[in-house]
Formats: sequence, C-alpha cells, structure tokens
Amino acid sequence: MTFMETVAVLVTAAAVFSYVNHRWVKLPTTIGLMLIGLAVSVALTVTDHFVPGVEKWAVGMLEGIDFNKTLMQGMLGFLLFAGALHININDLRERGWAIGLLATTGVVTSTLLVGSLMWCVFGWLGIEMRFVHCLLFGALISPTDPIAVMSILKTLGVSKGLETKIAGESLFNDGVGVVVFLTIFAAAGLGAGHSELTAGGVAQLFAIETLGGAVFGLAIGLMAYRMLKSVDNYQVEVLITLALVGGGYTLASRLHVSGPIAMVVAGLLIGNQGRLLAMSEKTRQHLDLFWELIDEVLNAVLFVLIGLEMVVIPFNDSYFLAGVAAIVVVLTARLVSVSLPIGVLRIAGLKLSPHVVKVLTWGGLRGAISVALALSIPKYVHGEYFLAREVIVAVTYMVVVFSIAVQGLTVGLMVRRLGLVGGTASSGGYG
Repeated sequence: MTFMETVAVLVTAAAVFSYVNHRWVKLPTTIGLMLIGLAVSVALTVTDHFVPGVEKWAVGMLEGIDFNKTLMQGMLGFLLFAGALHININDLRERGWAIGLLATTGVVTSTLLVGSLMWCVFGWLGIEMRFVHCLLFGALISPTDPIAVMSILKTLGVSKGLETKIAGESLFNDGVGVVVFLTIFAAAGLGAGHSELTAGGVAQLFAIETLGGAVFGLAIGLMAYRMLKSVDNYQVEVLITLALVGGGYTLASRLHVSGPIAMVVAGLLIGNQGRLLAMSEKTRQHLDLFWELIDEVLNAVLFVLIGLEMVVIPFNDSYFLAGVAAIVVVLTARLVSVSLPIGVLRIAGLKLSPHVVKVLTWGGLRGAISVALALSIPKYVHGEYFLAREVIVAVTYMVVVFSIAVQGLTVGLMVRRLGLVGGTASSGGYG
C-alpha cells in the first residue's frame, strides 16, 4: 500500500470506529476506539478461518506501517505540543520538585524493579531472557504515556491541580524514559555501532537528549513567540505554530536532541507567554480550535492503530502468562517508584494529599510510546533472530491494553470516590 492509501485506511477506520463508539458503545473516545480496534483484530482472525487470506492482508498492511516511526517521528511532536499548550506554567512551577523527582528517580527506580522482577518471572516460566533485556523492557514500560494520560484526563473533571501533577509528570518522564531506554539499548549491544557504553557516554547522552532538547525547545519557542507578537492574523499565526512543531521536531532529530522535550518546552512557552502577550482573542480561539482538532484526529488514528496492532503481535501461552505477571509487576513498581519520592517530599515538609500515591499509581497509564519503543527493537541481531524482541513486544502490548482499558476506565471512579473531582482536591504543594 502507498502512504496515501495507508492514511486513507486509518482515517476511515478512525471515523467509522468513532461513529460506532459515539452511537452505541459510548466509552471515552480513546478507550472505545482501541477496544473496537481489538474487536476488529479478533474478527479478522476468526474470519480468516472461513475466508483464507483476510488475516494475511491485514498483517501485510499493518507491517507496512512502521509504528515506531509513525509515532516517534510523526505524531508525537504534534500531540505533545497540543498537550503542553494548555498547561499553566505557574501550576507546573509550583509542583516542580515533585514532577522532577517522579520523572527522573521514579523512572529509574521503576526500570530497575520491573527489570529485576520480570527476570525472575521469565525464568520461572522457562522463557530465556538476559537480565539486560529485562531491564530494556523495564525502561520502555516505566514512563507514563502523556498521550494516553492526557486523553483520559480530559474526561475526568479532576481539579486543575491534580491534572497538572499527572499530566506534568507524563509530559516530562517520557523524554527521560527514552534516554534510559537508549542507554540500556546500547549496553545490550543492540545499537548500530555496538559501541561500549561508559559512564561518560551515559552522561553525555543524557545531557544532549534532555538538556539539549530543553534549550532547543526554548530557542525555537522564543523565535515563534517573537513572530506571533509581530503580526495579528490568525491564519499566519496558526501556520507559525504548525511550522514550529513540524520543522522544530524534525530539526531536533537532526541535531540529536530530544524532540519530545523540545516540543513540551515550546508548547509551554507558546501556551502561556504567547497566549497572554502575543495573541488577540480571535487568534487564541482559532489556535485552540485548530490544535484541539489536531489532537483529537491524531489520537483517534493512534488508538485505532494500537487496537489493530493485535493482529501482528505474537502470542502463546507462556507470553500470555508473562503478560499477566507483568501487569502486576509494573503496577507494583509504579507504587514503589511513586511512594519513594512522595515520601521524601513529605519528610521535607511539603503538604501532600493523603491520596496522591493512589491516584498517581493507578492513573499512571502506559500507552503508544511503550509499544513504539518495543517495536523499535531489531528483529535480527548479528544476523540471528532476536527472540527477546518477540517476548518484549507481546508482554508490552498486554500491559498497555490493560492500562488503557482497565485503569483508564476506572481511574475516574477512583478520583470521584476519593473526593478529588473539581475543586475539592487540596491546592497546596503537590496535593
């Protein structure tokens, strides 16, 4: 299939699935689209028994879509910018220490815990996995996905403070998670150069990816801000923000700095200073409408694609059991990795909601970024089939589906029962 044919199929599927969900299923849009996609995947497999070739056609189409490139080099920049555009930077600054700890030490702690526990699980199930490959799984599954988190948060009606805490962490920890993943990826000898990893190399990679991404995002954000301030034409200003994301994310990749972090920083700058000082009310309305539409369309296509990916995910009894165990392991690691930094902040005297650990643990959704990173692992290493990739992809997919479908559907019930809806959550500190 050509690129345009693939786009046409995905957009059409997203439109049809959205219609079905809105008319009959009536679930939150992203969850409904993913579940309908899963149902279609199952239906294709069943239909193949009666009409041979149907599943093969679907597999061929989906394998022709590089999920990793589609998300990480295409959709992600637009989705992160759209999400950051509506976050109040003052609310973010108030909770800066908490978000920073969760996005750094939380990710690292979770990576080590998940990797260690899954190494035991795989051994118990008789699945041969090196410890470094288990750590690789820990790195890709530990960051909470801003795309999944923010799409669900929109429907919850939680307090603005709580939304900022969860969304702020998810926006920044995916950048850190990608750096941790790339570091372990290199340590496992899976990179193109297979170079030996040193402490200096790790520090350099982290600095270039994270700090370089933040500085680059600030620079292009300021450039766009000055351009926005010098004109009063909403068509031109919308185009400037579109160029900021499309051109900026591409250039960040060329400069080998973190595109995701750059887009978050640029989005925060334009969404706060730009909105306040560089736009008329008419421009703000058109800009919000444009980016809301971009966000909704890309989310719809992405979650349809996640659901349909089931057709190409390898499964057997051992992988299924490993996936069930991984769900428990990932939630346990999330609980520990959230409790530790929150405990430190409480000792430091910061006032926190008594329920913050519960909400952050259950509301820490995994999503498309984890699937994309899993699919970025090469199928062949040194000319031999890399079985660990098959295991990691299957287990990652199960964790992501559970996270979006089960946690995503019940996190709203949790925050309502805990009295955190609307303005009832504490506004002080992190809680």
